[in-house]
Amino acid sequence: MRLGVNTSGSSLRFVFAAFSAIVYLSTAIPQHAPAQANPNAPQGRRQGPPGSSRRSGQKAILIWADTRNGIAQHDSVSHAMSVIERLGYESGAYFAYIRTDSNTISRHPKMTNGKPASGGPSLENVDAIFFLGHREIELDADEKADLMAFVHDEGKGFVAAHTALTAFESWPEFGELLGGRFAGHPWGNVEGPVINEEPNFPATKHFPQIFTIKDEFYLPKEFSRDKIDVLLRLDARKLEASQSPVESSADVPLAWAKMYGKGRVFYSSFAHDASTWDNPAIQKMYLEAIKWALGLTDAQVERHAVRNPESVDQSK
Repeated sequence: MRLGVNTSGSSLRFVFAAFSAIVYLSTAIPQHAPAQANPNAPQGRRQGPPGSSRRSGQKAILIWADTRNGIAQHDSVSHAMSVIERLGYESGAYFAYIRTDSNTISRHPKMTNGKPASGGPSLENVDAIFFLGHREIELDADEKADLMAFVHDEGKGFVAAHTALTAFESWPEFGELLGGRFAGHPWGNVEGPVINEEPNFPATKHFPQIFTIKDEFYLPKEFSRDKIDVLLRLDARKLEASQSPVESSADVPLAWAKMYGKGRVFYSSFAHDASTWDNPAIQKMYLEAIKWALGLTDAQVERHAVRNPESVDQSK
């Protein structure tokens, strides 16, 4: 059968009527409705989706979580990274890049083919790192040197969470930067009592002097109170013997701050589960820690002996 055009009068009248309707609608309805302002966007930020624009003069952080070795994968990592990005966007405190590889940990990052990267984050254009990597991460000697200099010599910030304590076990300098190493999580997920040893520090001032939280608490090792300012500590004295495979007198810091050369460093054992990242108190802790690491707020690192609730000075 041959297909053709029907040129009967009724068909032509139908086509003309349809064409007229289209012309009318195209002139009556705006083709591009004006964008509505986002009432929740921080002042000074151009409109757009989260992370779409960096304000002039705004601090930037690199959210770095290289988990490609496949050991001890945590389902919460993706959610944690998105929470940290959102906190910066909604508060306006910082602009965030998210990366799950380590190519950007360099002053001269490269593409996967080894050629120089043409854009994106690097240690040249960010002001702090939020780190959630774990175990052995592959960095070459130049990248390691650049990372140490970024914090120690240039005074940039480094905020680390949970699995970060397990990272770079074969690299002694990283342990010195972070302030401790991973000894295990002998309690599993339990409801644990926490003592706030520094109720005046920006990242912990919103916590009560004593509170409980359920999480997978990390037991740190190779730390010294002569080098770190312990902010939060698990109160092993209050855990039942069946819950605690360590001595009740054990010193178990869950969050600390320190200086590494000129740079500000913060670490917290929180949070293992994705749901903990939805806890407003934990979100506020990390937001305030990042702001402190960026130099947006100020607080001195004060090394001290173990403080129990009755000895914590809240009047400073």
